[in-house]
Amino acid sequence: MPLISKDHIQTHNAALQRHADTDYEYLGEQLARRYIDIDTITQQVAAFGVAIPSWGVGTGGTRFARFPGMGEPRHVFDKLQDCAVIQQLARATPAVSLHIPWDTCSDWGELRQTASSHGLAFDAMNSNTFSDQKDQPHSYKFGSLTHADPATRAQAVEHNIACIEIGEKLGSKALTVWIGDGSNFPGQQHFRRAFERYLESSSAIYAALPDNWRMFLEHKICEPAFYSTVIQDWGSSFMAASALGPKAQCLVDLGHHAPNVNIEMIVARLIAGGKLAGFHFNDSKYGDDDLDAGSVAPYRLFLVFNELVSAAHEKVAGFNPAYMLDQSHNVTDPIESLMTSAAQVQRSYAQALLVDRAELDAAQDANDALMASRALKRAFETDVTPILQRVRALAGGAIDPVGAYRASGYRQRAAKERPAVAGGSGGIV
Repeated sequence: MPLISKDHIQTHNAALQRHADTDYEYLGEQLARRYIDIDTITQQVAAFGVAIPSWGVGTGGTRFARFPGMGEPRHVFDKLQDCAVIQQLARATPAVSLHIPWDTCSDWGELRQTASSHGLAFDAMNSNTFSDQKDQPHSYKFGSLTHADPATRAQAVEHNIACIEIGEKLGSKALTVWIGDGSNFPGQQHFRRAFERYLESSSAIYAALPDNWRMFLEHKICEPAFYSTVIQDWGSSFMAASALGPKAQCLVDLGHHAPNVNIEMIVARLIAGGKLAGFHFNDSKYGDDDLDAGSVAPYRLFLVFNELVSAAHEKVAGFNPAYMLDQSHNVTDPIESLMTSAAQVQRSYAQALLVDRAELDAAQDANDALMASRALKRAFETDVTPILQRVRALAGGAIDPVGAYRASGYRQRAAKERPAVAGGSGGIV
């Protein structure tokens, strides 16, 4: 099935271009009064990218049910095609992150070549030891890397090493490890021994990393273990990453924290410790909701980016975070949600670039809380939409990605070529 034609994008843009140019010029005048060059900001935003999760282009579900959408991808090559459409229109998602064994392939070289033909690269590899797979000898019901049974731990280690080997064939440079290990009853698990087993297993994975790879440790407060989780917060993640070595760092998923936790301060602490791996962007109201980025708390997302831009501005040594979306789309078209989320992440980055660092530093040094807050709010309340539109248009993308996508009929064409998937089961994908 072909992607969306360039002619369609150009025709759709033509009807919007004059207003987009006018808005850009007006915003440029506003920013000039604040001694900010809009073209410089535009160039910085154009260089920013966030990876797409391969599983994100499928329709998600809950613990109770999954209601399939039409034209869902049947395999990893379909997923790549949907990711290519997102990049084609949004021009902010140049890489794809795979999840093994959800993404299977008989020829990884062919997959890499297909991705390259779409202008896509591969981001971090994601392992799966939180669910059992067909013909798996040992179950992960009671843990994987921390299981009391050495054979089960060895199986989980072997799977992670296999993910590294696949990633090498695809040009990836990182492995993300998230485990659901923990307990649901007091006394079920020996906390210290479980953590020690995690370090032992992770050390074997770490030893298999190529020299130019990183290992991202992902923490999560709960689920599926609701009484205790082995890597439940950034402190445990930091302890483990510090014990493993310099190639191990801590990944921050915005939904993996208790409500009202100050995530931006966690980000600052990990930057200070040289252990910030990067992000899985999403949003939440109650827990790990995996909602579209910025759909509930856009100011929090901006505050996270404020810390990131501050670190880049101050040239913090070793600062090189990876960015990825991690969402579950239950009631929307996944392509539309991912394009919108990518734009929201771009928006937060652009707004953070508008913060007057000298003004903010002076207010902080003077203990002037109101003026410090005002410096942030002034940047956050600036509508940077014209910058995002200009970035997309200059790169050959769509000024209005969702509008162009809907007008293209891509989803309807996909529905004709991809057989409907049965619903009713639970699970995130």
